[in-house]
Amino acid sequence: MLKLRIITALVLLAILLPALFYPSYVPFACVMVVLIGAAGWEWGKLNGCGFGASVLMGVLCAALCSAAWLLGWLEHSWRGLWLCVGAAWVIGGILLLRIGVSGWPRLPRALRLTGGVLVLWVAWLAAVQARLVGINFLLSILVLVWVADIFAYFAGRAFGLRLTKERLAPAISPGKSWEGVWGGMVGVVVLALCWVWADRSAGAEVASLYTRLWDRGWPLLIIGAVFLAAMSVMGDLAESLVKRSAGAKDSSQLLPGHGGVLDRVDALLPTLPLAMMLAFL
Repeated sequence: MLKLRIITALVLLAILLPALFYPSYVPFACVMVVLIGAAGWEWGKLNGCGFGASVLMGVLCAALCSAAWLLGWLEHSWRGLWLCVGAAWVIGGILLLRIGVSGWPRLPRALRLTGGVLVLWVAWLAAVQARLVGINFLLSILVLVWVADIFAYFAGRAFGLRLTKERLAPAISPGKSWEGVWGGMVGVVVLALCWVWADRSAGAEVASLYTRLWDRGWPLLIIGAVFLAAMSVMGDLAESLVKRSAGAKDSSQLLPGHGGVLDRVDALLPTLPLAMMLAFL
């Protein structure tokens, strides 16, 4: 299994890194269209759609991304959209956790499918617009999610249930602890401060997310970093809730050893648009 995970990770990196660092944003946008289309197919499967309907879900997601691209929406300022998406993720995420695993199937399927398509489309738009801002800016968002996950894992292993008596969401993700969440937040704050220092030292042409927040005062940087770390956990919990409701361990087996696309991007779905909201409002 470990060998399979490593091979899959190397193949993904061989595709994503050249697309990310290519002088034009076009290869990255194309790769993201494919990934969002695959995630749309997985979303249909997790919500009880048959094979054909799930494929249509994937095609719809890819078509919406492509249409936004062709219509020139990538060049528009979407400050109002990011604000609405931010409010929707915060309020919707809380409500989602309240209804729990058993409450998810009771929501109308049309609502669940439409919500998933919109979440995926907005994440694509945020990711590609972040790449248009600059590689340094986009990387600072991606690395935030990875650092939050790594620090949460090790903090949870080292301190889980030592400071609190209850797990974070035992019915949704039994392995997550509050200590892990706090560790992830600490890791992201350290990352943010180090990235600001690196930007200033190297004289970065394009400011990272953290430098943009720092320029408006260090309290905003700390609050923003902690908020995004928390919302990355929200994205992870939301996908775990849907998978548990569907009785699935992974969103699919598209990525051998890693599960599906949604399993790899769940924490990015809220983080990307919310980072855009913090950076440009």
